[in-house]
Parts: sequence; structure tokens; C-alpha cells
Amino acid sequence: MKNTPVDYQTAKRVIDSYQLPDFGKATIREVVAISTQLEQETGTEFIHMEMGVPGLKAAQVGVEAEIKAIQNGVASIYPNINGIPEVKEQASRFIKAFIDIDVAPEGCVPVTGSMQGTFASFLTAGQCVPGKDTILFIDPGFPVQKQQVVVMGYKYESFDVYEYRGERLREALETYLSKGNIAALIYSNPNNPAWFCLTEEELKIIAEEADKYDVIVIEDLAYFAMDFRKDLGRPFEPPFQASVARYTDNYIMQISGSKAFSYAGQRIGITAISDKLYHRTYPGLTRRYGGGTFGTTYVHRVLYALSSGTSHSAQYALAAMFKAASDGTFDFVSQVKEYGRRAEKLKHIFKKYGFTIVYDHDLDEPIADGFYFTIGYPGMTGSELMKELIYYGISAISLSTTGSKQQGLRACTSFIKDNQYELLEERLKLFKENHRG
Repeated sequence: MKNTPVDYQTAKRVIDSYQLPDFGKATIREVVAISTQLEQETGTEFIHMEMGVPGLKAAQVGVEAEIKAIQNGVASIYPNINGIPEVKEQASRFIKAFIDIDVAPEGCVPVTGSMQGTFASFLTAGQCVPGKDTILFIDPGFPVQKQQVVVMGYKYESFDVYEYRGERLREALETYLSKGNIAALIYSNPNNPAWFCLTEEELKIIAEEADKYDVIVIEDLAYFAMDFRKDLGRPFEPPFQASVARYTDNYIMQISGSKAFSYAGQRIGITAISDKLYHRTYPGLTRRYGGGTFGTTYVHRVLYALSSGTSHSAQYALAAMFKAASDGTFDFVSQVKEYGRRAEKLKHIFKKYGFTIVYDHDLDEPIADGFYFTIGYPGMTGSELMKELIYYGISAISLSTTGSKQQGLRACTSFIKDNQYELLEERLKLFKENHRG
């Protein structure tokens, strides 16, 4: 083994100690643990690109509102399971301001982050119609959402959308939805990990196919308004955040406070259920619970059983952030554009030393710069590249864990420090020298 920034024998010993049959299938948390242990043992600074954790300060307007709420005594009081009126009303207004879609406050339900929102959505959707017990993932996607499905004992199917962009998406959806066993489908937009953005045409196709086969669409908007190619930060003015909600009433949107508002630590988000779906009854839900609509089952049965509500004070924070954004006094989009600036610099350095961007286009348009990007290296599988970069003090996760069929890694921009661009360049230069021929 050639000279590497992280001692080869130490790295090999630590990696081997985790007894992973295929390093490429290591979870995000395992990669974090390995890279952190190596940092401590060798004293070598790692460039951490594995964790999708916000790297900016929490929105001050939220912090102030939450402190005030705690001082006013909400910490000692259970919140209403439906959510406090302020957050429901401001969520509805925020959706109108930035997506131009009407969702009644009733259907805007605070959740303990989008993770809880998707878990409760999968759980409820899978109980609606007997025989519809499978979730379809339009991949690549967030690996833990599949873990959620496994935890609850449901089935899932998935396909990599890489080869199915544009009108071809319809044929892929037909293949899966026509079987009649799909309860709901899910995708993220912008996409985690590839950062492509499904177009209005593609969202319309998803809506049409979902309506045709009566499948609930779960739209994960964790990276809300973060397609920086468009100016999505002006409330009540086009262009708006793209959404399937323009084309169907059969949807649930997950809107997270974690990335757009850098409020990840307080675990707060909104599940927005369309008015029609909220009030719809299903035979499976009636049989199981004795009555209720999709919305009331979601809130009063599933969420209540999961956590008996969401952090009382964090709801005040989210309400304040939604209000300030909709009022135009809090430009959250310009703040998170920092991720795009980082991605542009990082991609330039990786490409300079022979790396490729795996998902590099949105149909005929170059991919946006944002929270994530994808890298590959000629002649290496994702698993090989992931392991090899550990020796150079660079940690990222394999695309294979996201449901992608492409060879490469997901890299996150959020933890990159200003001093690390030069460090990355030094290490990739050495990497290239060690991998000539």
C-alpha cells in the first residue's frame, strides 16, 4: 500500500473490527463511527462528507420564539395532539406562499421531524386497503426510510430512476403500480442523494399513475426550495417549489424544519395531508379502528401511539419561522445557498483529480449545486472507492445504500470547513498519484 494520510494498518484494523462483509453497505452511522475512531487514534483530521446534518446556525427567529414559549410555561403542558393552532395556520400559509397550494390548517400536522412523518405515513397508508401492503421507493433515496418499512413489517419495492427520467418514468411506474399491491410511493425532491429535481412533467406523470391505481403519493420535501437554479425564496410569487400537489389530491407532503431552517436538533416538521385525503375513509381503517378518516386515524391513532404529540416549544419555533418566511422578513433560501456554494467548489476539486459526477444532469440541464452531490472514480466500484477514501481521511457513503444502481458515493457539503478545500486538494492529488494506471 502506498503512503496515505491515514496510517494503512491502523485504518485496516479499525475497519476490520466492524466485521462488515461489504464495506459499501455500511450505514451512515457506521461510517461516522469508523472515521471518528480513526481521527482519534491517528490524530488525522477527516473531511466528513457522510452525514446529512445541517452545518449552519439555527434560524434565530425560531430560537427566540422557542425560548419565549418555554419561559411562558409550555414545557410543563402536553401539546394538543393535532398541533397548536399557530403552527397549523402558519404551515398552511407557508405552503400557499412557497408552493402555491391550498392545504387546510386541519391537515397540517406537526411531527417529530420528517422521520416520524414518513413512519406514520407508511404505517397508515399500509392499513387502508387489504392487499395493498407494499411501499414503492423511487430511488435513489434516504436509506433509513426503507429501514422504517422493515421495522413495521411491511414490504417495499424500488427502482433507480436514473434510467427512467421524463416520459420513461411512466413505464417504470406502470410496471410496479399495475400489480395492485402498492399502498404508497415516496420520493424526495430535491433528491437525497443525487440532488436531481423531478420536473413538473415528471410530477404530473407520478400524479396520473397514482390516481389511476389509487396509490398515495408521499412527497419528501426535506430540502425545501433548495433547487438554487431558480429563485424560490419569494413568498406568494412564482417560481414556486415544484410539487405533485399541483396534479393530484392523493398526496402527503413532508416539510422538515431541519435543513431549510437548520433546526434539526429540535426534531420538528410538518406532515401536510391533502384536504381530500384527510377526509377520506378506507375499509381497512374502518375495520381496524371502528371508524375515522385517513387524517383522524393518522393523528389520533398512529401519531398518538407513537409519541403522544410533538415538542410543545418547538411548535412555536416552527410557527414563527413559517410566519417570518411567509411575511418576507426571513429569507431562509438565501441562508441555505451556502450549501450550493460549497458544492460548486467541492465538485471542481474532485473533477480536477479525475473523479466524475455520477448524477450530473436533470434531463438536458446540468444538476444544481446543493446539499449533496455524487462522485465516482473510473475503474472503481462504490464500495471500493468508499473504503479507499477512508485511507485519505475522506468519508462518504456508497450509493448502493440509497437504492442507486450506479457506482459511486454520496457526498454531503454540510460539514465542510473553509480550511478543508486546500486539505481536500492535497489528499486528492496524492490519491490520483497513487492510482495512476
